[in-house]
Amino acid sequence: MKTLLLFRHGKSDWKAAYGHDHDRPIKKRGDRAAARMGRLLAEAGEVPERIVTSSALRARQTQEAAARAGGWTAPVQVSRALYEASPETALDVVRAAPDEARSLMLVGHEPTWSLLVRLLIGGGSVRFPTAAIARIDLDVTAWSDAAAGRGTLIWFLIPRFFG
Repeated sequence: MKTLLLFRHGKSDWKAAYGHDHDRPIKKRGDRAAARMGRLLAEAGEVPERIVTSSALRARQTQEAAARAGGWTAPVQVSRALYEASPETALDVVRAAPDEARSLMLVGHEPTWSLLVRLLIGGGSVRFPTAAIARIDLDVTAWSDAAAGRGTLIWFLIPRFFG
């Protein structure tokens, strides 16, 4: 069994000065929500063993705020592939994870996360607000075996439910 955590970036700041969408930062509200989720996962014993974050600034800032607040020490990889990724591309990132990690967190974007959840659990529909996290347990022993329909949605956490 492998545990996949999908973390959508915090609320982004559309009014900030930035040249390209890739460089858009998160708002203070997004930073607070990411920190809240980081603490929540730490308190629940759900800290990821490995993290792969989109290279987009808002995703990296979300991961950093959550890790700082939750005291996470997992290795972090930055992936350009997760920015504007299809669900299949995101699944390729999952399949490339080292098998010694039992849990993997991907930090990224919509609509990829909603579509990836649907792909992994074999249907359904999920609306992924900013800074939300979904836990999907995959019925595999190796990340490379992750495939459509091999997952079970265990929980879905939305920051506004926690303060």
